[in-house]
Amino acid sequence: MECTKPHVVVTGASTGIGRATVQDLARQDWHVFAGVRRETDAPAGSTPLILDVTKDDQIKAAAVAVEQHVGPAGLAGLVNNAGIGLTWPVELVPLDTLRQVLEVNVVGQVAVTQAFLPLLRQARGRIVVIGSIGDRMSIPYGGPLGASKAALAMLTEALRQEVAGFGIRVVLLAPASIHTEAVDKVEQGAQRAVVEFPPELRDLYAEPYRGMVRTAMARERAGSPPSVVATVVAKALAERRPRPRYVVGKDAGRLSFVVRWLPIRAQDALRRRIFHLTDQRGPV
Repeated sequence: MECTKPHVVVTGASTGIGRATVQDLARQDWHVFAGVRRETDAPAGSTPLILDVTKDDQIKAAAVAVEQHVGPAGLAGLVNNAGIGLTWPVELVPLDTLRQVLEVNVVGQVAVTQAFLPLLRQARGRIVVIGSIGDRMSIPYGGPLGASKAALAMLTEALRQEVAGFGIRVVLLAPASIHTEAVDKVEQGAQRAVVEFPPELRDLYAEPYRGMVRTAMARERAGSPPSVVATVVAKALAERRPRPRYVVGKDAGRLSFVVRWLPIRAQDALRRRIFHLTDQRGPV
């Protein structure tokens, strides 16, 4: 029997924003393909889709599986949510580590989008990209992650213009403080990072870096639940004329105001104060 529900693919669906999005859309009677690494990670009520966004064979297989199910109706929505967090000083970040975050957060999103665009074109569907409020204002030691989100935002902006003529709308969501399992992963990654700092530079970076992580992760833990993002994803998929960009989550309005109206030097001073970064030059 042919499935008459609208179909949507959500990547990075095992935890956090992705999982909340799958659950919310399933409740609203979407047929949700949940992109996960293991079938058992897929939320109840969804169709598991084995999908590591860095593996071309899995991306191609996922697109074929979805095509076989949806047929000529095509795909009504794609939610590009998969991503990883990373904090490192720019001077010290291992280049392979930087390449990995760009591979997942940028290249992987493009690869998935390319694979599903033919099905989206059939349905005149929607693409919702989960970015970050940090795509316009990086925090100290958050450069690698911020760079990946800024690149993703720019690609999303280009894509929005390129596929508009096909009837496909592209929406970027920029979450601010959201409390997900990613907080613990970032903290664990930061602990490993300090161990990898070169001994001759560890004294310069270790304490301010640890302080930034403590402050930033405390703000994330006090942030909004991922369900608030899921609600906006559903809105972006359903509204006749969605906005090109939504900011969502605790502190989103405040941070947007700072980025838009506060001079860059004042922003720098504010961030240094928030993250307790002191002058380390010492006497000349």
